[in-house]
Amino acid sequence: MKHKSAILLASALTLSACATLERPENSSGSIYATQQGSRTGQIVAPQCHPATVPAEVQNLRHVATSDLAEVPDLLAAGDRLRLDVSGDKDQLTRTYVIAADGTILLQGQLRIRAAGKTVPLLQAEIAQLLVAGELVRNISNGVRITQVELGGVTVSITGAVFEKGNVRVGERQAEVRELNISNDVAGDMNVGRTVTTALRAAGGVRPDADPRTVYLIRGDLWTTLDLSGALDGTVVNDLPVTAGDRIIVPSVGCAQNHMVRPSAITTPGIRVYMSNLSRPALNNASSSIDKETTSLPYGTRFLQGLVTANCVGGSAMNAGRSAVLISRNPVNGQSIVITRSVERLVREADRDAYDPYLMPGDSIACYDSTAMNLRDVISTVGEVVSPYVLFNSVN
Repeated sequence: MKHKSAILLASALTLSACATLERPENSSGSIYATQQGSRTGQIVAPQCHPATVPAEVQNLRHVATSDLAEVPDLLAAGDRLRLDVSGDKDQLTRTYVIAADGTILLQGQLRIRAAGKTVPLLQAEIAQLLVAGELVRNISNGVRITQVELGGVTVSITGAVFEKGNVRVGERQAEVRELNISNDVAGDMNVGRTVTTALRAAGGVRPDADPRTVYLIRGDLWTTLDLSGALDGTVVNDLPVTAGDRIIVPSVGCAQNHMVRPSAITTPGIRVYMSNLSRPALNNASSSIDKETTSLPYGTRFLQGLVTANCVGGSAMNAGRSAVLISRNPVNGQSIVITRSVERLVREADRDAYDPYLMPGDSIACYDSTAMNLRDVISTVGEVVSPYVLFNSVN
């Protein structure tokens, strides 16, 4: 009987050793930040390099930022215009909204394109159209266009942002729009139509971005903006955007720690996927992992995420648990899997050197300690062997 017990214990120990978490393999170049590398320093992150001038501006004309700020806004779909025609009260004189196709409809039959034009140009074209149709007389200031409200505009953003593509900025709630219309004023200032709000609408700039040289392209003109003040608390060199603008955020090729925090050009928060099936948790629900738990401020580190997943603390028997971080290098798109000892992150003073920042869409999973694995294996073996021992004792 003693011989059988020794065999069972040896089997349990063997099974427990096999249950420990193996170190994952990663492709060359998947490391994005220094904290993602190995604790021994064998794997290092790429070095930063100066941002390069994008090819998109090579054949365009560079202008000073102040010069581009003086370029008139181009009208876009959703803008509201006031048309005043001398001698007319209720036929042509009224407020118009530029339709989705970029046009406005005059007197129910005269359609004219407004999007992509300046207010003076549109005013001249409408005056010419109405005079040619003998609807108004050709007198000075007989036709006047004033802009009542700036609507939202679509801006293209590429480069070192989390969600590159076309974004819509400057949209307003219906209550705000009605208030603007009811006020008898000309002109509008839409504070949502700026470069910084456009960057946040694109998920915010990544940690490898160079905020000192953000490129803004308008037609055949381009300039650079220094938006680093959004991170260090100094003046931000922001500009309003207009329809058709393009923004390019260059990359320096490596993650920069000072970029990983909420600001006017970075995302305020991130969503992280979490799984904790370690003891004593039976499922994610019992670990209090829900949508509120997985919504974290930008700048949260791996260890802080493990606390929200209830992977820290508890029984001393499970103190040797480990955790996995699944992330993706935003520069080259390669995935990376990182393992860390939870206890080491908690206890050792140099944790900041190997405690990675969490990025949007990262995943966290917790694993039991070797001691807890051994306990489970012994329990499982005991459940299997008990009927056999009972049978032998009876016989």
